Amino acid sequence: MPSSLRYDGDIRALTGAPRAAALLTLVEDLRAQDPRIRDDGAYAAAARWIPVLTDDERGELGERVTGHFGHPEVQARSFAPLVLARIAETGGWREEWWRPFADWYPAERDLRGHDAELGWLHAAAHGADLLAALARQPGQDPARLADLAVARLLAPTEHVFDAQEDDRLAYALAQVLSHPGLDAETSTAWLGPVERAFRTGAPGPVPAWASNTMRTLRMLYLLADRGVRTRHTDEPPRTLTHREAVLEGLAGTLAVVAPYAG
Repeated sequence: MPSSLRYDGDIRALTGAPRAAALLTLVEDLRAQDPRIRDDGAYAAAARWIPVLTDDERGELGERVTGHFGHPEVQARSFAPLVLARIAETGGWREEWWRPFADWYPAERDLRGHDAELGWLHAAAHGADLLAALARQPGQDPARLADLAVARLLAPTEHVFDAQEDDRLAYALAQVLSHPGLDAETSTAWLGPVERAFRTGAPGPVPAWASNTMRTLRMLYLLADRGVRTRHTDEPPRTLTHREAVLEGLAGTLAVVAPYAG
């Protein structure tokens, strides 16, 4: 059945076995190779359905897509955090999902943004979206979120971000650094591993991980300076909790690779 027909209805109109079957089909289609089924069909439906599912249904959906982190095909792995982000936005995040996500995110090797046949993959960006969603939820440890973003940036890769993944990671970090419970030291501690990694640089071509990290920090500097908006809302820009400390820390870290900066 074409995805446009499969997901044309309203999940609220279904009950019992048909509703359970629709959710199972959704999970299956979220790992489909055909982007018309996975992205245009299943993910678009998930974004509509998740806010109106029951808590138990959201928990079951989250449990099933968390299992996709171990799937052999990249599109299944890369869409899992995107669905979990939508669940987190409803307040339905479960702590047992953290470890599978945290183990997968820096270890993912296929960082292509878009593939001609598979469509959007965007593993780095989709993981960043989940970090951003978690940063806005109560009870989350902002240091843990920032450290995972850094682990992704510093992981070895030959892929230079080419589809604004650096912007999405910077946005996630800006959300983390807007957490009201942060102190100034924690707001900049995550930069320590980045600075140490930059100092290992040697003459020659810039490694992909270093290029990705530099561009992420530059965008984060802009967000720290100008303020950060919550995506898809009309809320005014928010100031990072320790704006000046973050700006100073970013400038110092970037000066390692750009000593000509004032």
